[in-house]
Amino acid sequence: MHIIPAIDIIDGKCVRLTKGDYNQKKEYNSNPLEVAQEFEQAGLKRLHLVDLDGAKAKKVVNLDVLKTISNQTNLTIDFGGGVQSTEDINAVFEAGANQITGGSIAVKNESLFTEWIQEFGGEKIILGADVKDEKIAIHGWQESSDKHIFDFLDHYLAKGLKYVICTDVSKDGALQGTANDLYENIIKRFPEIKLIASGGVSNLDDLKILKEMNLYGAIVGKAIYEKRINLSDFKSF
Repeated sequence: MHIIPAIDIIDGKCVRLTKGDYNQKKEYNSNPLEVAQEFEQAGLKRLHLVDLDGAKAKKVVNLDVLKTISNQTNLTIDFGGGVQSTEDINAVFEAGANQITGGSIAVKNESLFTEWIQEFGGEKIILGADVKDEKIAIHGWQESSDKHIFDFLDHYLAKGLKYVICTDVSKDGALQGTANDLYENIIKRFPEIKLIASGGVSNLDDLKILKEMNLYGAIVGKAIYEKRINLSDFKSF
């Protein structure tokens, strides 16, 4: 299972939110590059980079942070937050992202997101499925949609999608464990999916459970920043 550390950006700084609430923001480091380099030095290979300003503004805002990290590390970066147009996605790939994560766009503009899967391929496009009560939440979780998670996944798997980051909004940043029942149900129904868990990881035991469930990856954020997990602990994965 891939351990994927997260860096969430507001105003160019590394922060974390609790349950997607912009009013519950905690700043951890004013230099995201420093954080990314620490991850790389610890032997981690991937990075989940989220432009929270972009998610709110509905356009990419923190492109410079992506460029800096891409130029000065060898991390495989998936970038999400505010990628809403073909201009956005081209800029993000040119800035050094290896994959993009699309959430709101996959709900609001299915035809464009499908075009991206077909143009860039299933290896480059990740579906960001943010879930609240099994329904998809969008725009930095500030809006709920009427789309059920299973219908949503069915639709895009048929279009060639391979990767899904699934976040249970109620778990994110809460350090109270992951949405294991939800992930188990998804894997059971869609065994071919490369499912990446996100939200709620609080300790190594949470990660061991996810690994036993055969998830492709797990995103870890607040547990690192709050020192619940040491970077050296990831060597066992």
